[in-house]
This record gives sequence, structure tokens and C-alpha cells, in this order.
Amino acid sequence: MKQKAVFLDRDGVINVDKGYVHKIEDFQFYPGVFEALKLLQDAGYKLLIVTNQSGIALDYYTEEDFFRLTDYMLSEFKKRGINIDKVYYCPHHENGTNPKYTKKCDCRKPASGMIRQGIKEFNIDPSKSFLVGDKENDIKAAHKEGIKAILVKTGQGLKYIDKTQADYVAEDLLDAVKNIILKENNEVSLKN
Repeated sequence: MKQKAVFLDRDGVINVDKGYVHKIEDFQFYPGVFEALKLLQDAGYKLLIVTNQSGIALDYYTEEDFFRLTDYMLSEFKKRGINIDKVYYCPHHENGTNPKYTKKCDCRKPASGMIRQGIKEFNIDPSKSFLVGDKENDIKAAHKEGIKAILVKTGQGLKYIDKTQADYVAEDLLDAVKNIILKENNEVSLKN
């Protein structure tokens, strides 16, 4: 049976985007994030994080730094009974300074490689799934795979709000999730 999922951008959606966040002491969860993800989990959604991490290619931090921060984030979720099914990340950038990660890839959003991988790995039904992001590149990546996309006003969202192709604009992750749950219960349609 096909699964339903919510794909989540990280910086600007789950945590405050302070620019190339890679240290635990700089990682600040947005209010309402734990409640939002618990609601999704309880409603039967797979939780998949899809995050561009070009700071690795640009030598701002290492892949190990990213793994350390990811472990911290996942442990904070686990303490609250939230299981993230998988974290997909893109360490590439075509103008990087680290040759190992300097390339044009199909995973860096707006490309949809990370989402496509999640769909395949978890047998996801795109028509029953959503992406929540704070940049237009998130929205474009979701739409390439037939997934409805929600733009949040947190992070960099306000920069894109006037020209977004998102199916819905939400105040933050919790607002986005409440709309997903309402839509699933056919109480409201996702519209701007």
C-alpha cells in the first residue's frame, strides 16, 4: 500500500535559519515544531526531511558537522516521541570550493532528486503527500514530483510570498500542518 508523507525543508521551517547552521548551539527550533510533527505522525504521515547543505561544498562546515547536528536534532525529536523516517541532504554546489562536492547534481533543490528518492524508498503516493518549505526552490522541487507544496512565512518565506507557485501559504509549520490535517478531513481546501 502506498504511504503518505510530508517532506520538510530544515532551515527556515524546522529551525531558525541563521545562515549555514551547523553548530548545535546555533540550532533553534521554531515554536510549534514538535506539536506539528506529532500531529502529522499521529495522522499516519511519513516524516522526511529534504535539505540543501551547500555549506559542505563551500567548505563552511564538514559532512561530519552536518551528521553531528542531525543526530542532535533527531534525538530532540525522539525525546518527544517523534520519529523522522529519513533525512535526505544535498552537500553539492556547482560553485563549491571542495572538489569532492563541487558539481551540478539532481538532488539540490529546485531539482527533485531527494524527493524522488524518498518516494521510491518509502513507497510514497505523491497525490496524498505534501512538502513544507520556505523558499521557491522547495516549491518547485515538490511540484516536479506531483506533490502539493506549502510555503511558510518563517525563514526566507516572506521573500517569495508575492510570486510563489505554492499551493498554500502558511504562517509557520504548525499552521501548515493544521491545514494538511483539515484538508485530509475534507474540511477545507488548500488555497491561498
